[in-house]
Amino acid sequence: MLAKLSDVVPEAAGWLYEPKWDGFRCIVFRDGDEIVLTSRNERPFNRYFPELINPLLAALPSRCVVDGEIVLPAADDRGLDFDALLQRIHPAASRVKRLAEETPASFVAFDMLALDDRSLLDVPLRERRSLLAASLDPSGGVVYLCPSTTDPVVAQRWFVEFEGAGLDGVVAKRLDDPYTPDKRIMIKVKHQRTADCVVAGYRIHKDGRGVGSLLLGLFDDAGRLHHVGVAAGFTAVRRTELLVELAPMLDGALIDHPWQEWAEAQAHAETRMPGAQSRWNVGKDLSFVPVRAERVAEVTFGQLQGGRFRHGVRLLRWRTDRQPASCRYDQLDVAASVPFRNLVGQAPS
Repeated sequence: MLAKLSDVVPEAAGWLYEPKWDGFRCIVFRDGDEIVLTSRNERPFNRYFPELINPLLAALPSRCVVDGEIVLPAADDRGLDFDALLQRIHPAASRVKRLAEETPASFVAFDMLALDDRSLLDVPLRERRSLLAASLDPSGGVVYLCPSTTDPVVAQRWFVEFEGAGLDGVVAKRLDDPYTPDKRIMIKVKHQRTADCVVAGYRIHKDGRGVGSLLLGLFDDAGRLHHVGVAAGFTAVRRTELLVELAPMLDGALIDHPWQEWAEAQAHAETRMPGAQSRWNVGKDLSFVPVRAERVAEVTFGQLQGGRFRHGVRLLRWRTDRQPASCRYDQLDVAASVPFRNLVGQAPS
């Protein structure tokens, strides 16, 4: 079941509110001693998160299907670490084993889709949630029941307070709704801010025509330009317009370009650069067209984590009144950190 975006937390009666986790959506199938973990797109997760199998066997009823999120609590107990979670998707079995020990993941359950031989897809959420709470054993400290509330005031407080834990916002679900796969029935309310970023390159759209995404950068205190994300989602017409607008910035682009050495391993270790291989799609072309880093774009973003934007980056306008050197990290407000245990320790209300 999917969610549609809203600017405000709905306040009418009949809503259940939950934190919006920043992890990997995961459906868990259990049949006796067998556990199968799949992503929202039906990618297998078992090999990447072997440390979750035994805790899930201990926490779940013997025959069930549960919807939830794989998350990775930060090593310093400052909320969630999505960058470390991304590292868990690795082709080498030896590395998967090592990371499972060094950066173990947790699972947050928020819906029950089947129990024993009974499908619960047509059952209202209030009953599904009750069955989940009654049948889940979270005592092992790895599998958790997602906090929830029916109070919009509490939901709004979570929206503000839990941003520092790496949460994306809040999700609202109608208590009377059935579980409807692939439909945007839920409401998600996400943090939205703006930032002024340097545009240092672009990628061609997958159809081969026009600009598919703009590569964005911010300067740190040492004057290095870090790759912080991309702005995308342009219409076909806008993709062509951007190609024309950026054409004058191609001449001499590689002369003193801040990301000229992005392919070197040492450069990746010291400064965020575009071009790292995608763990989800090893064949994906992540090459980019460099442009002179002299244009500033104002973009919207939802969250800053690990020095990078997470989700929802969109171009608003060019800032001809700003100099690239002024596009620094210190323009961004960073929420105070919140321990992961504070999130999952919330009592239902």
